[in-house]
Amino acid sequence: MSDSTPDRTAPDRRNDQYAWIDEMASDLLAASKDLVNTGEQGRVSDESVAKIMTAVLRLYAAKTDGEERTFRPLHGKGDQEITATELLTGVSELLRAMNLSPMELSIWFRHRPDIEEE
Repeated sequence: MSDSTPDRTAPDRRNDQYAWIDEMASDLLAASKDLVNTGEQGRVSDESVAKIMTAVLRLYAAKTDGEERTFRPLHGKGDQEITATELLTGVSELLRAMNLSPMELSIWFRHRPDIEEE
């Protein structure tokens, strides 16, 4: 199902205190792209970016490990939304923030089960 197609089987979320997260995700993605494209990323504080990163990582780990499933963690295909430089900059700083090295990353690395190897 695409992001723009409403799920008719989904429960009514009007009273769900966390429904705003799904609603704001597209806005946040678009705003980040606009800010970077116009060179105005400084309008968002470092603390806010760190809070967003922390929340995203926590949710992704809970959904993949806790629900024993995986999904593509990036929106779009290939480098449609994010460049390899942006990705590796983030990964490098995340490892550094937790005092981890690429060696520890290699221990945790896993192939996605939904992608067949050639």
